[in-house]
Parts: sequence; C-alpha cells; structure tokens
Amino acid sequence: MKQHFAMFAAYNAWANGQIYDAAAELTDAEFSRDVGAFFGSMMGTLNHLLAADRIWMKRFTTEGEAPKALDAIIHPNFDPLRLAREAEDQRILEWVSGLSEKALAGRFTYMTVTDLRTVSQRLAPALDHFFNHQTHHRGHAHMILSVLGKSPPVLDLVYFQRTPEGRSFA
Repeated sequence: MKQHFAMFAAYNAWANGQIYDAAAELTDAEFSRDVGAFFGSMMGTLNHLLAADRIWMKRFTTEGEAPKALDAIIHPNFDPLRLAREAEDQRILEWVSGLSEKALAGRFTYMTVTDLRTVSQRLAPALDHFFNHQTHHRGHAHMILSVLGKSPPVLDLVYFQRTPEGRSFA
C-alpha cells in the first residue's frame, strides 16, 4: 500500500509542476481572471489546492500552517504561490515516504473546516481522498487554461509513469 501512495505523491508533484509550468505563461490579468471555474480563476484554483493540502497535512501530521477557509488566498501572486506549492509537494513526498504500513492501516482524528465536526477515519482512505481531490481541481486548472486559449498539459497518470521519475511506479 505504501508504494501506491508513494506513486501518488510523486505523480502529484509532477502534475503540479506541469500545471504551474503552463500557468507561468499567463499574464497577471489572465491568472486572476474569473472564468467561472469553481474557485473562479487560476489564482483561486491554485490557492485552493494549496490551502486544502495544508489543511490535510496539518490533520495528518499535526504540524504546519493550515488556513481556516477552503477559499483562502495564500499568495495572490504567481511566483510566491509556486514556491509555496513546490515546498508543500516536497513536504508531502517526505511525509508519505516515512509512513509505515501500520500507520496506513491506522486511524486519525481531526476537526473539519466547513462545519467544525470531529471526524475519525482510517488514514489510507483519507489519503485516497487527498490525492483524488488534487486531481479533481487540477482538472479545473486544465479547463481554465483551455478557456484562456492556452494549451493545457497532459496530466494522465500513465504519462507520468512513462517519465524517468515515474517509471519505477509503472
């Protein structure tokens, strides 16, 4: 099971890099333009992904900063947002690599952000959600690039598995 989550942590970092490389070509106006996506703009979408990842990582590890809202704007500007994303992806990779099979089979308890309930659940299904959520919203970022007339990157897992960093997971 650990290999499964190590693959998704590596894929997540790779796919975020692909999205950020494409988003780097946007003007500031394009980056912040509300195009009707769930979080409005590329800025809103990428900030949501970072905010949600920080919330989950705080739940998983009890460490780090966690915003109080899912629509928090951590960085309104692209460059500092990218640096924060890269640091968070590294944090995720390192944390997942340190997990044991016993930890993955175990439970953890946390407080929800939206309605302040205490939830206890198994770690492995929560990690499935964590990585699936990122894929879901990267799909929104992909759509935003299309709406803005840009060429979005290919983000399929199988493409990652064909890269040098992904071959060990194929």
